[in-house]
Amino acid sequence: MNNTRTYLADNIFTGNEILHQHAIVAEDDVIINIKPVSELTSDENIVEFKNALIAPAFIDLQLYGAHKRLLSVLPDAETVKAIYDYSKAGGASHCMPTVGTSTYETIFKCIDAIRDYRNAGGQGVLGLHVEGPWINVIKRGAHNPEWIFSPTIEQATALLEYGKDVIKIITLAPEIVSKEIIELVHSYNIIVSAGHTNATYEQATASFSTIKTATHLYNAMSALQHREPGMAGAVLDHSSVYCSIVPDGFHVSFPAIRIAKKIMGNRLFAITDAVTETNEGYYQHTLDGDKYTANGILSGSALTMNKCVKNFVEHCDINIEEALRMCSLYPAQVMNVDNRLGYILKGRKANMVVLNENLEVLETITGN
Repeated sequence: MNNTRTYLADNIFTGNEILHQHAIVAEDDVIINIKPVSELTSDENIVEFKNALIAPAFIDLQLYGAHKRLLSVLPDAETVKAIYDYSKAGGASHCMPTVGTSTYETIFKCIDAIRDYRNAGGQGVLGLHVEGPWINVIKRGAHNPEWIFSPTIEQATALLEYGKDVIKIITLAPEIVSKEIIELVHSYNIIVSAGHTNATYEQATASFSTIKTATHLYNAMSALQHREPGMAGAVLDHSSVYCSIVPDGFHVSFPAIRIAKKIMGNRLFAITDAVTETNEGYYQHTLDGDKYTANGILSGSALTMNKCVKNFVEHCDINIEEALRMCSLYPAQVMNVDNRLGYILKGRKANMVVLNENLEVLETITGN
């Protein structure tokens, strides 16, 4: 059986450059060659996409549910698969299911759901993003204040031990979590992201000596003010800290994204922050146009990753190459997986998205 395929499109973005009139040859889902169209032979198994662009597949590091299955309400492998399927339909080969502030009982069930999905052979899920409950109640947004707390070493250890090798990101407020606990989280090879925080500029900047990432710029964080720059100002002003952003025009206005991009460059990356309709549990998300609300508060987006790219290009004056990196390479760098994701290169798995002229997904090719 021939497991070699040659993918052909008008343009190929490798993560570094756009190639014209080239083709990608993959064998057993591994890229074995990228060559000019003039070198193709008649016996090759060619898959041709007309008027299309092939780019590195996207990576979504924060979304909560899909297809009316919210992870915190239905914490099982079926929900994890629904989240992955939703992500793949939007061009992402890898994603990070997320649970917002919840009880430990619920979070543990979400951890179990990821394990069950993996044990059943599920692909494309990098792990679990735990957003809260170690956040600042002042900047809770739609999170339930009754479940928010500042953890002791014992409480932190209980979560970290249960979630070992599954939890990959924890969003927390650095002003309410001790440095000792932040160091403990890092010792489990978990990325700490500063979010849902009311930290001052000074507190935020000090925390960036160990914290390298922040969660959804502008949203649920102390704002940039002329006398107190806050967490938002600290993120913008820092030289290396990454930060996600939700580019739907509701969580953040497009001019505010454009300003942040000019300042932050390759430190700014996209998440969908996507939720789904549900009438169960505390977070009862209701679709409100192109966004979701819970208990009357903006609670999540209806984005897909390809829509993030489209909004960057059409509304934020970001060129297509950089918009693609914000949805693929930069999330890969945050997760320290850019040695295998975020580029189309010889020797790497063929994780690619095919986009038409309107930046709609024609196909997501997953080598995983």
